[in-house]
Amino acid sequence: MKSTKPNPELDRLTQSQDDLSPWRKWGPYVSDRAWGTVREDYSENGDAWNYLTHDDARSRAFRWGEDAIAGICDRFQLLVFSPVFWNGKDRILKERLFGLTPFEGNHGEDVKEYYFHLDNTPTHSYMKFLYKYPQAKFPYEQLIQENQQRAGQGFEFELMDTGVFDDGQYFDIFIEYAKFDHEDIGIRIEAINRSNQPAELHILPHLWFRNTWSWGQLSQKPTLKLLNTNANSSTVSASLVSTQLAASFPDNYELGMKYLHLESPNSNLFTNNESRPDGPDFQNGYYKDAFHKTVVDSTIATNPSNKGTKFAGHFYFPSVSAGESIVVRCRLNSDDTLKEPFSAVDKICAERKNQADEFFDSIRQSNPNRYEQQIQRKALAGLFWTKQNYIFDVEQWFRGNQEQIDQSSQRKSIRNEHWSHLNSKRILTMPDKWEYPWFAAWDLAFHCVSFALCDPSFAKEQLELMLFEQFLHPNGQIPAYEWEFSDVNPPVHAWAVWKVFNMEKFRFGNADLDFLERCFHKLLLNFTWWINKVDKNGNNVFEGGFLGLDNITVLDRSEPKIGDAVLEQADATGWMAMYSQQMMRISLELAKRNPVYEGMATKFFQHYIYIAAAMKKMGPCQDCQLWDEQDGFFYDVLRYPDGHFEKFRVRSLVGIIPLFAVERLEFKWIKPFKEFTKNLNWFLRNREDLVGDVVHTVRHANDSTHVLTIANLNQIRRILGRVCDETEFFSPYGVRSMSKFHEKNPFEFNGSIVRYEPAEAISKLKGGNSNWRGPIWFPTNYLLIDSLRRLGKAFGDHLKIDSPSFKQPVTATQLASELANRLIGIFASTEESKRPWCGGCDKFNSDPHWRDLTLFHEYFHGDNGAGLGASHQTGWTALIANIIEEWRN
Repeated sequence: MKSTKPNPELDRLTQSQDDLSPWRKWGPYVSDRAWGTVREDYSENGDAWNYLTHDDARSRAFRWGEDAIAGICDRFQLLVFSPVFWNGKDRILKERLFGLTPFEGNHGEDVKEYYFHLDNTPTHSYMKFLYKYPQAKFPYEQLIQENQQRAGQGFEFELMDTGVFDDGQYFDIFIEYAKFDHEDIGIRIEAINRSNQPAELHILPHLWFRNTWSWGQLSQKPTLKLLNTNANSSTVSASLVSTQLAASFPDNYELGMKYLHLESPNSNLFTNNESRPDGPDFQNGYYKDAFHKTVVDSTIATNPSNKGTKFAGHFYFPSVSAGESIVVRCRLNSDDTLKEPFSAVDKICAERKNQADEFFDSIRQSNPNRYEQQIQRKALAGLFWTKQNYIFDVEQWFRGNQEQIDQSSQRKSIRNEHWSHLNSKRILTMPDKWEYPWFAAWDLAFHCVSFALCDPSFAKEQLELMLFEQFLHPNGQIPAYEWEFSDVNPPVHAWAVWKVFNMEKFRFGNADLDFLERCFHKLLLNFTWWINKVDKNGNNVFEGGFLGLDNITVLDRSEPKIGDAVLEQADATGWMAMYSQQMMRISLELAKRNPVYEGMATKFFQHYIYIAAAMKKMGPCQDCQLWDEQDGFFYDVLRYPDGHFEKFRVRSLVGIIPLFAVERLEFKWIKPFKEFTKNLNWFLRNREDLVGDVVHTVRHANDSTHVLTIANLNQIRRILGRVCDETEFFSPYGVRSMSKFHEKNPFEFNGSIVRYEPAEAISKLKGGNSNWRGPIWFPTNYLLIDSLRRLGKAFGDHLKIDSPSFKQPVTATQLASELANRLIGIFASTEESKRPWCGGCDKFNSDPHWRDLTLFHEYFHGDNGAGLGASHQTGWTALIANIIEEWRN
């Protein structure tokens, strides 16, 4: 660490090594969306989006987790707090974010709100969130109708396009949380009228218990009740004792008595967090939608006895003047005797904000560019905000819900029928809590690399969870994502484990060999699954499924076979070569402490050799190999039982991914590993037919290095020549996922066409919410930069790349640096003060209340860098923080 000054957040973090630590007990663990998810889907046909819709969500209790705007909750999401708003015009309260389903939108599921993760710390001692709330009636129907009319083509019709933000007709609502201690949270909600006219606003802080009693997880209902109220404050108690919890909760977990103090609400509302039943008796009782009916419809629907399982304090501001700021203060803690609970809320918010500044300054390497520091800080804030309680017991889910105990086999066979062991009550990092409010295996691996910049303990915990018995399949498969756990994501877990281990070692001085060893043992199971399941023919060429690249090819690669043919994939085989190299390096690191791991290192070296050699030597002829000498590129090959084949000449990431498999074995470094060195040298002497083209010995002045790459120097130059050609892969903002060559030269197979599409996909293969046919993606760009860095260290000036994009040949390191600059440039202002990610939305560049805000999109336009897809996917795009850290120092 750079500084020796007192650093309270670092001290808190040091004391918080797991998710049951006191300072991690409360956090932003509430999803942005629970409706339309697999967990809440009890339909017979698997139609999750229509089984529980956005309109249903206000009146039907969720089983597996709540959703909210800027919500917080305890570690097991027993008690939830969030702010709710109403502008006096909408047909419903604004208690959750609105967006379109894949059947309504243009690129699949798509949130239609503007909100920003402004700040957050690893222990969530300070959190800040901005929600922009229109003062006009929210245009729900217009957003659906206009996007449906576009029929899945062209750009999205966004909330900004409706005109509701014109002339500043909206409220900026800032939500701040600051912890006095781990059980005492100050809450500050400030709304600023940005229009030139007065406007009405209702703020309703909500506190409620997640409905666990309807499914037998509690012995009795918990209780919220009004303790006292006067002109200055109200206090509500929340009672749930540990003896009420089911055995599935840890023995030592206690929520304890909680009290929500509110500063001068106009009224206090109570109901129950339970579904409103259908039929004539719907008026009998107090249900989840009672606050909507009371506030919006002026119907008495709340409990006059001031108790229930859901509470809202109602703050009504009939006329907020133009430019005026109004503040609502609350405090959630374990003390009902506080004399002045609100007097210190503003102070603790300012204090924790200053401590957050000190913390991030201390973990950041020197970078004088303040704007880039802000990008880095916001990216990390978004990453911390997208943590979520992932509560899902697949076996219980198969049994049905409270209204419909469904034992039919039809619903069970729709999805995840082989994953009944998966049972989670964990805090997990999500790709995007609205568009992807579920973990995805390879997304999570990249998240952890960004988390490791400032919270390596959490990063390690997340990686180990994917290998934990309640997630990892008994056969060794890592679950892909909840829509189909059995699908296949790229095997990047070993890379992430090795990367996080080294980041903690060099940044924080802790070489956690125990973590490395625990992960290695489980990764052995996963590696074996890949070898036995995905390399079905035993020829070390892999048919890996869709591998996360949704629509990059002409075929749906999730299908195991295409008739009787098998698709042998250049990217799957490249990933496995990289996997073998990472397992070899982990083995050697562990061998420093226990020499028995040298034998494992030899085993994985052999795996790499066989896989790498197979990529270039498979098949009886040159034409049927994955490497294509004519084009100087790797391609997928569709192989038929009778021996004939189809080569998919699509220049895409599929042919670049084999470059990710790069490893260096310096002579001096491997010398202490005598058994491994002996076996390595035997291979080099006796299996020239295998190693001659995939192990390259480079002589340097002070040492020599064995460089493990699938491609030889000439092949690397040819591939990278295309990578840094702006008429092919090299965009001004990074590397495209498909060559621009295919814009005028599409590839066709059996009536299906692949062409370069720089923005949203024309083809809706795999749901249409991801497009790998041209846009720029941060995870693959980051892996390419990482590989170029290693190639630069290994080959130095021996490897130079010719490209019309550069005035003279460049080294791999220079290319990596240029690529990093271009990715950073997506977020940086140009000479015209426009940030490319904003696209055509000028408000983000010119309006003083928007121009300092940043969104971190799922992917970016291949030609102009505009943000596309999910708008808050810091899960992947938070890698910009790593790029700034690694390439600005």
